[in-house]
Amino acid sequence: MKPKGIRLLGSMLGLTFGLSLIGPTSLAAQGGCQLVDEAMNKVMTVPSHIYGAMTPILSNGSTPRPSDTVHNETIYLGGSAYVKVGGKWSRSEWTPQRITKQEQENRQKSKSTCRYLRDESVNGDAATVYSLHSERSDVGPMHVTSDGEVWISKSKGLPLRHEMDIDAGHGNKEHHSTRYEYTNVQPPL
Repeated sequence: MKPKGIRLLGSMLGLTFGLSLIGPTSLAAQGGCQLVDEAMNKVMTVPSHIYGAMTPILSNGSTPRPSDTVHNETIYLGGSAYVKVGGKWSRSEWTPQRITKQEQENRQKSKSTCRYLRDESVNGDAATVYSLHSERSDVGPMHVTSDGEVWISKSKGLPLRHEMDIDAGHGNKEHHSTRYEYTNVQPPL
């Protein structure tokens, strides 16, 4: 695999890991995240097209080059997952059920808190905005934290948008920006 493809694949795994930081923890430890957790779990059970962008947060405070941003897409449809890596779509070997199970296992190892922030509209859809904070210490030598906001549709109970900063320590910081679409979802192949 070419270096850019490896970077993209790593970034996609980073997105999945980042999403796992905000997901379902045990009810006692989830810090008010039940509605957010339910929305994030629901994404893989309905036809959805997810657009993501991951941009490094540079330690010197400078603006990253546009080429430093990695774009990715995932489609969940009919019990299958499709991912776009290096500009090419492929059907994932991981089913939505397997992804959900893995994310739930990862999320249970995180300490997460969520808090209502405000109501807002996303492309005409009324949404509730929640802040999210998660920490995880069992990822090898890293202590990973994430802070962000997620917009949950009031009518559908699904995420519409998600902005998150992930700090994996040692200067490894990324901003993840995700938008979710649920209409006219088609298999890419």
